[in-house]
Amino acid sequence: MTALQLSAQLRAKSRSVVEAVTPALDAAQRNEWGAFLRFDAEYKTRVLERAASVQSRLDAGELSGSPLAGVPIVIKDNISVAGEECSACSRMLAGYKPVFSATVIERLEKAGLVIVGRANMDEFAVGTTGESSVHGGVTNPHNSAHVAGGSSSGSAVAVASGAVPLALGSDSGGSIRLPAAYCGAVAIKPSYGGVSRNGLFALASSMEQVGTIAANVDDALALLEIISGADNRDGTCVAQEPLAFADRKQDLKGVKLAVIAEVSDDIRDALKSAGAELAEIALPMREVLLPTYFIIACAEMASNFARYDGLKYGQRSPQAQALGEIYRLSRAEGFGRAVKTRLMFGTLITTSDYYDSYFRQALKVRGLIKREYDKLLSEYDAIVTPTAAAVAPKLGETPGGKVNECDIFTVFANLGGYPAVTLPCGVGEGGLPLGLQLVGGAFKDAQLGAIARVCEPIVRVTGGGA
Repeated sequence: MTALQLSAQLRAKSRSVVEAVTPALDAAQRNEWGAFLRFDAEYKTRVLERAASVQSRLDAGELSGSPLAGVPIVIKDNISVAGEECSACSRMLAGYKPVFSATVIERLEKAGLVIVGRANMDEFAVGTTGESSVHGGVTNPHNSAHVAGGSSSGSAVAVASGAVPLALGSDSGGSIRLPAAYCGAVAIKPSYGGVSRNGLFALASSMEQVGTIAANVDDALALLEIISGADNRDGTCVAQEPLAFADRKQDLKGVKLAVIAEVSDDIRDALKSAGAELAEIALPMREVLLPTYFIIACAEMASNFARYDGLKYGQRSPQAQALGEIYRLSRAEGFGRAVKTRLMFGTLITTSDYYDSYFRQALKVRGLIKREYDKLLSEYDAIVTPTAAAVAPKLGETPGGKVNECDIFTVFANLGGYPAVTLPCGVGEGGLPLGLQLVGGAFKDAQLGAIARVCEPIVRVTGGGA
């Protein structure tokens, strides 16, 4: 049953909200793949109270027009909920409880969705495999010897395993699309500025966005409509109205798709059969995409993470005796290795000795990248790529010797601020899922959503995304 179908049943009073959330609570308690966090009797009671509150609103007719009312959802552990522990899966923020809820959380609650759990993730969203959480890694529900992908690993696994129909994650370089592809789910990263970042723990501020994960495109789009739109508490949120996805296509006639060489012939033939006009392209500036992304992301991260110093935020080392020791020891003890590595690099390249050679140059190259992709997306309705170059690697393995190479097909959407969707696309080696990615022009989310709706059944059946 889809999320939209489940909500229709709840609004028709054919089942109760408590009945709808109970299977999710049971799955959270079992936590077979490590996707859920901090689930105990107290949390379960709180969820059931939320469900009862939503039921009262449904009975009163307050949520009759809400398409996802009563549907259970999990949220990534870097999205604030007032009074609820939110640690971004880091020792640094253990026990931290925000005093306000993120804008996306306020909109979920207004629409009547029921948050049934917090999802495990790479520490502070730094990672591509889901293994760096202080709570332990997340494994792939199709084969627990393989990674789930990151950094929104728990969100993707919660949906792909059937525990919940919907999840929220964040995406700064592919962090919802990669785990969704590895686990066999749909994920949508909206245009930068389409969804408020207020209440999202900042990582790479100029690239990250809250996005949606679901079992199908319609559910993911419906959720995105709810959380999107203007917010005067976030200066980067430039959307005037919520994103709207009413447009539907019967086929792909007249749709121009730019396809890279790695997309299989079977997928190309299927898209052509649906009426699409295909042209093969080389991914523009491919050799500089990852270096540019990595430099900018690390520099922005170093700036954003200055607040975690043991004074304003975060754990304070009990060994510290002086101000300098508070900074040094608290950060050394609070952050994991992956976070420390990026912080050191980001701090280095923003010093006076390296700023011009690295960070300033990366900003210039980002401008060139955006110009190239803007031109390409003015000629084509979407760019089609595999979401990842291969299936999910085994736990402890680093593909090609460099983890960030997993993001080779995803980072350009963040560098340019474009909307992107990943669709399940059959299986590859070892029966593990593959994903196909569609990237559209900035704020052409509605057009991309309409194309994705047509492509979804085609590529699910055809397979061979990478």
